[in-house]
Amino acid sequence: MSDGPAVEARGLVRRFGEAEALREVSFEVGPGEVYGIIGPDGAGKTTLFRILVTLLLPDAGTARVLGRDVVKDLWDLRTRIGYMPGRFSLYPDLSVAENLAFFAALFDTTIADAQATIAPIWVQLEQFAGRRAGALSGGMKQKLALCCALVHRPEILFLDEPTTGVDAVSRKEFWDLLGRLREGGLPIVVSTPYMDEASRCDRVSLIQAGRFLVTDTPTEISRGYPRPLFAVRGPNVLGLLSALRRFPHTAGAWPFGEALHYTDDREGADAEQIGRELTAHLEAAGLSGVSIAPIGASIEDAFMWRMAQERAA
Repeated sequence: MSDGPAVEARGLVRRFGEAEALREVSFEVGPGEVYGIIGPDGAGKTTLFRILVTLLLPDAGTARVLGRDVVKDLWDLRTRIGYMPGRFSLYPDLSVAENLAFFAALFDTTIADAQATIAPIWVQLEQFAGRRAGALSGGMKQKLALCCALVHRPEILFLDEPTTGVDAVSRKEFWDLLGRLREGGLPIVVSTPYMDEASRCDRVSLIQAGRFLVTDTPTEISRGYPRPLFAVRGPNVLGLLSALRRFPHTAGAWPFGEALHYTDDREGADAEQIGRELTAHLEAAGLSGVSIAPIGASIEDAFMWRMAQERAA
């Protein structure tokens, strides 16, 4: 493996007709780093991954993976990359063991040779070795896909939305597996629409409309939230949301689980004063039983804020 960055992208652009799927994307992934690319569907995550794993050519810019150019050195790179696409792409009529053996044969290796790499995953799959892949649960399908992506002992792993559509327990188990792989020094680049998964990454980039909005550690992205933030709860959620958006100092208001998150446009304003003014405004709108509490920003709050700034620019 190269001693330099595991991934180095500079000014990547990709268009599909008039649509610009990637707009001047630049970033680096360090050796042994878990790097997350976080954003909603249609933001450009899959297009970026397909370029990095040599399945798609960029219209402009350059990318190097493991020190090798993704265009000029694609045949050398393909044997060194592990790739798990977002859609389940294994053979549903083959058994778990047959799928794994097939992918091992493609790279001129065997399951036995890969045991040290796939052991943490295979120990959970082995009891289903004879079951058809199409009959597995969503979580087990993802683990089988990960096992197949690792069977040739790659030097870097690309995972495109690996936990989409699986239950919360399976998502946690999957990320626990990634943590074990990271401990072995394997660099991992993972995309996800789930903001809560950002905390499992060393660094993340927030992507929207084909452009990176910010890149930093999850803690620093949350810490950089620039305005007072409050959780607002009450029985009439739709009424609350409408009233909050009419408040003169609203910088943003959006649903967040069972609460609404409200951002005030007055940087450095006193939280108690904002709470009193908000309470009076909501009471004047006929809304009662409302609780308002200042909170720290999550990475999802930071993403929503930056999206709003992008739209306003």
